Amino acid sequence: MEKLIRTFARSEDGAVTVDWVVLTAAIVGLGLAVILSVASGASDMATGVGGHLNDGKVTTTY
Repeated sequence: MEKLIRTFARSEDGAVTVDWVVLTAAIVGLGLAVILSVASGASDMATGVGGHLNDGKVTTTY
């Protein structure tokens, strides 16, 4: 049992997993921040374009 505990304590296999989990969480967080900031600007732009399109007049007589 003591040998098993020593082997477990010296093993570094889990350290790589923790690094990948932290790196993945950082990438996901950065992606969400970018999406939220772009979505707000895109919504404002779409509202402006929609307003211009609704103000336009189309003649239907020839």
